[in-house]
Amino acid sequence: MAEVQTKDERLQVRLDAHAKSLLQRAADYTHKSISQFVLSTALEKAERVVSDNEIVTLSNRDWSAFYDALNKPPAPNAKLKQAFKRYKKVSR
Repeated sequence: MAEVQTKDERLQVRLDAHAKSLLQRAADYTHKSISQFVLSTALEKAERVVSDNEIVTLSNRDWSAFYDALNKPPAPNAKLKQAFKRYKKVSR
């Protein structure tokens, strides 16, 4: 049996009459209540924003370079070795 999620959270928004009227018209066109329209539209936008900021898309060539860098890293150079030594001193 599917679990039913309760909706306990609230979000309040203050808006002017023009904004409410516009949202109501858009909700009417989509056959949704204004709350359903605002929530579904805001969630779609939120998913896009989060995706744009948290998901990295690479070309095949870039993916190969990234994969190789992770799996076959170059040997540490002098500056990296020096940074490791400084870190060990500071982190004691």
